[in-house]
Amino acid sequence: MRPLAAGRNLPSVSTKTGSKTASRATDAAKVLARNRRARHEYHVEEVVEAGLVLAGSEVKSIRDGKVTLVDAFADIDKGEAWLHQMDVGVYAFAHQRNHDPRRRRKLLLHRREIDRLAGKIREKGYTLVPLSLYEKQGRVKTELALVHGKQQWDKREDSKKRESQREIDRAMSVRRR
Repeated sequence: MRPLAAGRNLPSVSTKTGSKTASRATDAAKVLARNRRARHEYHVEEVVEAGLVLAGSEVKSIRDGKVTLVDAFADIDKGEAWLHQMDVGVYAFAHQRNHDPRRRRKLLLHRREIDRLAGKIREKGYTLVPLSLYEKQGRVKTELALVHGKQQWDKREDSKKRESQREIDRAMSVRRR
């Protein structure tokens, strides 16, 4: 056991390369919210994981499922990445220390990632959209996607592909019986 600064003791974790099973168990991510509309309205070019700077009441609200990613987008301003329009519901037990539900939240990314994404955002038609929020090793993270908008005919084409795939699956399931 190794002592922590707060006085709690945690079991020490082996850092040997042979014990990968312990690290896989801690890497499991619990999805807290998804932006299903984003994959319908945009072509996803690239996906990046980013941390979020949150208040304690925000974390508790997100874990309760009181979060909406539908209108959310990310922007890079003065070398810092920010997440806008993510609606995190008010936590009932926070009282006076509650948060503003629609405030902008800082994204934690490496400098190289921010610079690379800033260059791509400057290109015509690209934006950053959160696809999901998840908890990884006790931290709330977001899955950001570099996207560009779909045209109406793209959406119809995708729905036709989904429908034809459903018909194929139905025919195969009938054939298996």
